[in-house]
Amino acid sequence: MTNPNGSHAVAIGKNPERSREHNRRVVLAVVRQHGSLGRAHIAKLTQLTAQAVANIVDELVGEGLLMQLGRRKTERGQPPIQFSVDPDGGATIGVEIAADHVVTVALDLSGKLRHQRILPLEDRTPDGILATFSSEFKMMQQAVRLKLLGAGVVMPGPFEIEGMTSVGPTTLPAWGGRDAAQTLGEACGYPVVVENDATAAAVGERLFGAGRAISNFCMVYFGVGLGLGMIQDGAPYRGAFGNAGEIGHITIKPRGKSCPSCGQRGCLEGYVSTYALREKLQAAGISDTDFETLERLHAERHPIVAQWIREAADHLGPVLAMLENILDPQTLILGGTLPDRIIDDVIAGMHRLPTSVASRRQRDLPRIMRGQTGQLTAALGAAALPLFDMVTPKLEISLQETGAQI
Repeated sequence: MTNPNGSHAVAIGKNPERSREHNRRVVLAVVRQHGSLGRAHIAKLTQLTAQAVANIVDELVGEGLLMQLGRRKTERGQPPIQFSVDPDGGATIGVEIAADHVVTVALDLSGKLRHQRILPLEDRTPDGILATFSSEFKMMQQAVRLKLLGAGVVMPGPFEIEGMTSVGPTTLPAWGGRDAAQTLGEACGYPVVVENDATAAAVGERLFGAGRAISNFCMVYFGVGLGLGMIQDGAPYRGAFGNAGEIGHITIKPRGKSCPSCGQRGCLEGYVSTYALREKLQAAGISDTDFETLERLHAERHPIVAQWIREAADHLGPVLAMLENILDPQTLILGGTLPDRIIDDVIAGMHRLPTSVASRRQRDLPRIMRGQTGQLTAALGAAALPLFDMVTPKLEISLQETGAQI
């Protein structure tokens, strides 16, 4: 939760018993935020009663989510017993299924990265994806050896949109009409949360990267295509159907390239995406365009890479200024599956951004920043989704609780 000026505020608990799940999240959230706390301090920060805090803390310790550390030395009286999140209390697994690769990570309860794997996606059919997903999931389970608290999977959107074929090079074919969460859950044997890749990337950057102290930002995500994740008041903004942020299909050239995914012409993604860069290189006879090759070509100042960077900066600048005018974020973060130095050069190429509501002389943050989590961004966000739901208080109050009438 944030104050209007963007600074953090402590989530407040609710004392009625019917709000127990909310109160558990509040307690976990404040303990995670502060590292370790005593019961009295937790009660003060959350405004819960001492008895409610004692019950919740005992319950969380019994479940292995919190652990007792010892007593903190004080000047007088009996030192309070301290509690912290137990890193070994469980793990979450996150999987990014992109159009050309799969990234799998495991996080412990404290949010520490325990294991990671990146491999190319050879078979893009649903059966091939499910086989790869199941194998990678089991391998990660065996590696982490902790109780599994949840699993998240991210896939390129948009989801279930009429007229968008989902057969292009930046999408996964033949998933239309499938319940992805149910299908993936059956493949791994656990409930799965499925999210748009750009939204998950924003969550990953919020919890582990450049957005850790920023409560309102936009994340421009270079997957194979191009997407936008939005963090609003510390939480992801998804839109009514989970498709908010599909900036890759904004038309920037009405009579431009044909887009294989949506059928329009001149989509931003056709010019500013990892796929667009690889397409240019392949047209020049460079067939090997993996991450390491892109790093090398950039270091060698290959003219095609340099040309793509200039074009990407030219096309992206006005779009980012438009986002600033519409959403008024604290900053814009660029990140994803491109090498950091290529993203740095795209940002440097936008040094003269169009004027927008963000054109203020006194700024705490630059208008554009590079993300800090690299290729793991979306997978970290996927693993964080069940963790986020577990430790993030649900601040909205239902009509039943408030007694409001429709």
